[in-house]
Amino acid sequence: MKPRLEWVIVACLAVLSLAACGKQDSGSGASDKQSSLSGTIRIDGSSTVLPISEAVAEEFAKAHPNVQPTVGKSGTGGGFKKFANGEVDIIGASRPIREEEDALCKQNGIEYIEIPVAYDAMAVVVNPENTWCDSLTVAELKKIWEPAAQGKIMNWSQVRAGFPNERLVLFGAGTDSGTFDYFTAAIVGKEKASRGDYTGSEDDDILVQGVSRTKGALGYFGLAYYENNQDKLKLVAIDNGNGPVKPSRETVLDGTYQPLARPLFIYVNVKALERPEVAEFVKFYIENAGKLAEEVGYIGLPDNVIALVKERLERRITGSAFGAHGSQVGVKLEDLYKLEEASEKSAQ
Repeated sequence: MKPRLEWVIVACLAVLSLAACGKQDSGSGASDKQSSLSGTIRIDGSSTVLPISEAVAEEFAKAHPNVQPTVGKSGTGGGFKKFANGEVDIIGASRPIREEEDALCKQNGIEYIEIPVAYDAMAVVVNPENTWCDSLTVAELKKIWEPAAQGKIMNWSQVRAGFPNERLVLFGAGTDSGTFDYFTAAIVGKEKASRGDYTGSEDDDILVQGVSRTKGALGYFGLAYYENNQDKLKLVAIDNGNGPVKPSRETVLDGTYQPLARPLFIYVNVKALERPEVAEFVKFYIENAGKLAEEVGYIGLPDNVIALVKERLERRITGSAFGAHGSQVGVKLEDLYKLEEASEKSAQ
């Protein structure tokens, strides 16, 4: 009888052990709700926001293998067109939405929530063989890029006395890019005011290649693309009147890298949020964007801004805190969203 009793005890212990393992597995992984998510999430827009969205999509897919987030890059302007037509659920934008884009959304019945996800600094870069230019003033950048410079400012010697007689070859954001809109607003003083005789692209990798292969090149794009190609490029400090400053986490957050520091956004279709996979993805994006943005070369938002953004999503606050006026230089997110929150509460 003793062997039979021992067998029963061993069998019971085995069953209890398996049950305990099952509980541990279900607690350490995704919840039942999360693991049951499925579907496709359509994301498009800014090439600047692209690395953040790709990193978020990759991590989200690990936790939710039956959800497929697809990320495209048609530029901020191109992305807003698709978004307003209901072709995508989410777009990345390197500037706030503009009035005509907001009007198209309203015309097509698209309500949206504006969600800042990181800060970016525009990097102004030259070829590594450029030994003469370590910094440029905002006035010199305007002299190079304003519409009146087209066909006239064609040589480095025309930019500053002492610069060599070297052909100036320009690379910059394409006209559908939010980076183009913000850069022109910050440097020239008006969105889209730019010379046209330069190589423009919404694909920042093309701009990196152009600058890295041309001795007299000057270009601009998001800081992440410089961070990922430091061996091919030379970073230029920008002087806005208070001395040359290079872009970094510190100089963006303390406000010294102006006027070329800016927030980055995603815009989410409110109707798409009715789908559990989209709602969970956007929540995941907000909670993880800071860490993932830092990993790909951007600057995570401060905790107080993240708290305001979470409340914005939870309360389904639609529209733009920027008033759908596009690029606005030097505006603080904290001030805008606190003001918006106070306005919303007073209206209730």
